[in-house]
Amino acid sequence: MTRRPRNLSPEELRFIPQRPVRWMSPKTLAETAARFGLARLLGGYLDKREIFASRKQGVFEHDRDEELWLDYVADIGDGFNATYSIAYLLAQNRLKVGGEDLPRGSVLIMGGDEVYPAANWREYEHRMKGPYEAANPASAVSLYAIPGNHDWFDGLTAFGRQFIEGRSWGGYNTAQTRSYFALRLPHRWWLFAVDAQFDAHLDRPQLDYFREVAEQLEPGDQVILCVPQPSWVWTADDPSSYDRIDHFIRDVVAGREAEVPLILTGDRHHYAHYEEIEGTRHLVTAGGGGAYLSPTHNLPQELTAPRKSVSEPDANQRHYSLTETYPSRPRSLRHAFGIFGRLPWLNKGFTLLTGVIMLVATVSIMEGTGTFVAAAAVLMAAGVGFAHPGPGTRRFTHYTLGLCHGACQAALAWAGAQALRDTPWSEVWPYLVYFPVAGLVSTWLVGLYLVVANRFGVNANELFAGLSIVDQKCFLRIRINRDGATVFPVALDRVGREWVCDPDGAETDSWVKPAEPLEPHLIEPGYSVSSSGPSYEPTPRQSPMQRLVAQAGEWFNLRG
Repeated sequence: MTRRPRNLSPEELRFIPQRPVRWMSPKTLAETAARFGLARLLGGYLDKREIFASRKQGVFEHDRDEELWLDYVADIGDGFNATYSIAYLLAQNRLKVGGEDLPRGSVLIMGGDEVYPAANWREYEHRMKGPYEAANPASAVSLYAIPGNHDWFDGLTAFGRQFIEGRSWGGYNTAQTRSYFALRLPHRWWLFAVDAQFDAHLDRPQLDYFREVAEQLEPGDQVILCVPQPSWVWTADDPSSYDRIDHFIRDVVAGREAEVPLILTGDRHHYAHYEEIEGTRHLVTAGGGGAYLSPTHNLPQELTAPRKSVSEPDANQRHYSLTETYPSRPRSLRHAFGIFGRLPWLNKGFTLLTGVIMLVATVSIMEGTGTFVAAAAVLMAAGVGFAHPGPGTRRFTHYTLGLCHGACQAALAWAGAQALRDTPWSEVWPYLVYFPVAGLVSTWLVGLYLVVANRFGVNANELFAGLSIVDQKCFLRIRINRDGATVFPVALDRVGREWVCDPDGAETDSWVKPAEPLEPHLIEPGYSVSSSGPSYEPTPRQSPMQRLVAQAGEWFNLRG
């Protein structure tokens, strides 16, 4: 029996609770950009999925009970308060929300980005494994995970050590030997979880694995599909973005006359539910496991996936309508205007960086016309480089906004040069005063740009990364029974801030508890995702010889 901690010190907890990642700090920006660039560049050469494929992996059986509850959470390992709040709720025996009494899932699916800002053993230990072990120290739960883009930053090295070596931590038990998996669920339901490596491709061994699993599917079986990114949101800008999912469904699942009524993903740190118009499929994003909040006000109200394109002229198009988001679209939009206070306060290093840039630009402008032109050109180029277009953004809009932002920064440097023009270098204090003031004003200009650009679909992610909102988290609790699958989206408006140890609790009780009760609620009432087809009774599994004998008996009966 593991000794329960008596206080919140790292020595007692055996991990170090982490602060939220400050995504706009210069150090994080530089490290993440470097890791992401290297991972994208070398990912095709260092693809550990090929190595994992040498390990045998079959189907994981979870179909022995009449009813199964499973939990889905994604975008997890960030600051302790948010991550542990969700881990704590997941670990409770029951949750009473929205008039529903929801028992804890015996299976936990982690849908990608299990750690931030980049995968390594230290971040996994302190941002994800430690909090989840403290929340559930002993109650047996089967844990499965697929990697997201941040898990791929080291080529899945740390992910592999954490999830595919048969390790157990706390009450969570891992069994997968690859970065993708298939679960057999009760009443002819299945769960397939794929690893798309930066949404680039599905490797051949992975496709072979799922095709082999799919041979066990029977007509009318229902498959829940877990993917790393909500590529359906981007089809208006890139019609081919959904092709990988569509090909997988058509080639692997539909070929066996099975259906995919539910697709789950994370990557975007919010909840968004699209329901097929005149159909049965649901597309659900639930990336509220701990990372900073993502916007919802820029999501399309309706979308088509797949879309007809040059590569897919005969695509079987499906149309979807946005039925619910969390946070709500108006609340998401209101969040955006908090950037002016939160960006400089939470990312002081970013303000320091902009102060240095402004001071260098101002001094350069003071040197003459040539340096003024050079400094303005650099600032405007930086503005264009910083502008990141979103789905459906026209290139003209993207460049125009970037140039305007760069021009505003250049104007600020020019104004500073006019104010300091007659100040000799021997008087240092005016420059010392100008440095933080210019940094703050420049940061506010960045905030103003982000608010305006967000209106046109540019830099939406950067805007909310700068806000670093730790509240409004979510996960899914799913029930599988004879009536089909029912999804209960659970939300937490405010994460815990104060925590107390429970050294005398039972072996299965959480080590750390909130000082004030957490108050989860349902984002929307639980909804059924069963197909519109007939109700299928579970059939006993048969060996190939048993099936052959049964078919022969049916043939003789018909002949008789």
